[in-house]
Amino acid sequence: MPSLFDRFLPPTPLARKLSLQSVLFAIGEGVFLTGSAVFFTQIVGLSAAQVGLGLTVAGVVTFFFAVPLGKMADRIGPKRMWSIGAFAGAGLYALWPLITGFPAFLAMMIVLELVGTAGWSGRGAYTLDVFPREERVRSQAFMRAALNIGFTLGALIGGLALAFNNDAVVRAVPLLTAVILALNAVYITRLPDAEHDAKPADDEQLINPGALRNKGFLALSAFDGVLGTNQVLLNVVIPLWLVQETDAPRVLLAWLFGTNTVMAVLFQVAAARGVDSVDRSLRAARISAAFFVLSCLIVLVTHDTLGWTTIFLVWLGHVTVTGAELYQSAGHWGFMSELSDPDRRGEYQGAAQLGGTLGSVWAPAAYTFLAMEWGTPGWLVIAGIVIVAALGMAPSARAAERYLARESGDRPAEAPLAGQQPPA
Repeated sequence: MPSLFDRFLPPTPLARKLSLQSVLFAIGEGVFLTGSAVFFTQIVGLSAAQVGLGLTVAGVVTFFFAVPLGKMADRIGPKRMWSIGAFAGAGLYALWPLITGFPAFLAMMIVLELVGTAGWSGRGAYTLDVFPREERVRSQAFMRAALNIGFTLGALIGGLALAFNNDAVVRAVPLLTAVILALNAVYITRLPDAEHDAKPADDEQLINPGALRNKGFLALSAFDGVLGTNQVLLNVVIPLWLVQETDAPRVLLAWLFGTNTVMAVLFQVAAARGVDSVDRSLRAARISAAFFVLSCLIVLVTHDTLGWTTIFLVWLGHVTVTGAELYQSAGHWGFMSELSDPDRRGEYQGAAQLGGTLGSVWAPAAYTFLAMEWGTPGWLVIAGIVIVAALGMAPSARAAERYLARESGDRPAEAPLAGQQPPA
């Protein structure tokens, strides 16, 4: 009989290995993300608008490579693609201290986005490959909780660097990230191979456009990408808003990221519980949108508050945007598990990233401009964008179901989960 402690552990040995990898990766990323607003503005020498523009341009470039990189994961194997992306990312972080000015920043962001897209296509396909259908969402929830444990530790380290208020210390942060991510890449190579590492897709399979013909899936991914812009609020807009538009101390950034990740550790598995169908994935998406809108309404008032009131409201805005993150993640995993073609996992990962990029590529520049230049009306526009996206998800998901039902008519599909019926 499982103990109370066992309920807080991933359900299988493989899920535990992947959760440990998630911790290692997130420590490295979290160290840099916590101080990235300060690093970009004080070390690289950028304005808030340039940061947002650079992220958006990098996203546009990546948009055109999402599906080819996904197909490459099918061709060479998902774990191989994942590990290549991890090693390349570690090397790029080591170059950050050499970057000054907008052109170099833009070039770095483009390459980082391409490498990250390649790695995450491999990771996503690997996760769908190695877990049975009934374990996917729950295992990924534990992996996301583990990510947030790592981000908490990384945030503490990054916050310590910010507390020194010393440019030399801030400049060293990406070097520490590079070392940690290199260890992460080595760890990935030691994970067991997935099914499609042992038997990668053949050329005939890759020629078939598959996922690009599934217009419902692409539209759903785009709307899901809009909901996923909670990360833009979390990592870009709210930190820049705090630094430039409020009287809150910069060190609060570390506590904000720490709060976000601790909450994710405590509640990610609960948010994903029962997300085992398209209907329940849609419900999770609606809850995510509600939290997103609430965060906008809370943060917008901090421009005119002072002292502890500002600190509390910015913190509360991070709490609600965490709710948006948790439920959007759960819904996304459910959609990917239920609406991906099992024969083209890497390609569907790439298509999901393509749709997600379409839904979010404009967000760093647009949200930064709306919040920083328009103030209250801008925050209300951001909230309106999220509401429209949430309303578009149900018809898109139904269209994706119908497409897969037609395409799978002459080949066996994965068995439905207990209590579910296959799509009609």
